[in-house]
Amino acid sequence: MIIEDLLISFGAETRVYKSGDIIFREGEFSSFYYQIEKGQIKLNNYTEEGKEFIQNIFSQGHSFGESILFVDRPYPMNAVAIEDSSIYRLPKSSFLNLIKQNQEVSLTVYQCMAERMYYKYIMLYNLSSQNPILKLKQLMDYLKSYSEDKSPYSFQIPMTRQQLASLTGLRVETVIRVIKQMEKEKILKIEKRKIFY
Repeated sequence: MIIEDLLISFGAETRVYKSGDIIFREGEFSSFYYQIEKGQIKLNNYTEEGKEFIQNIFSQGHSFGESILFVDRPYPMNAVAIEDSSIYRLPKSSFLNLIKQNQEVSLTVYQCMAERMYYKYIMLYNLSSQNPILKLKQLMDYLKSYSEDKSPYSFQIPMTRQQLASLTGLRVETVIRVIKQMEKEKILKIEKRKIFY
């Protein structure tokens, strides 16, 4: 999202996280801008029963949690490494100086936050639906919307069935059953356990 050399020139450091490491916790106050150099992280919460709810998954080049830097509030979620990851970490004050001094970066950050709000609106509506096929289809439509090739089965869903369940509020058994049903209805195709939409 932000050119790595620019991040470094404003004082960003690289931190390495192992799979399962917590980058920040729900309730902590934000102190850094985070951008993934390599790896994958998830933003999540846990219900009172201990069930994980994944809010989003980010990979190389993406930033996460930056909207909280603009308000004096604690994080409403956790950030956890899904795989071994290398992440740029820039102090909040340096990040705010960077966007003040670089209008094009500022615009990029705002566009990214607007895109994430759009995703949240889709997912909020998605959670209100009782139809599991519709829930999965809406999520897959959103993910595929960034792919240039819109033809059937051209996009590989980059998530596990467990991650799809955690993103949609469905049980993993339901996701497995519904994906098989969607394949029978030719909505998607499964090859070597990979989902193509």
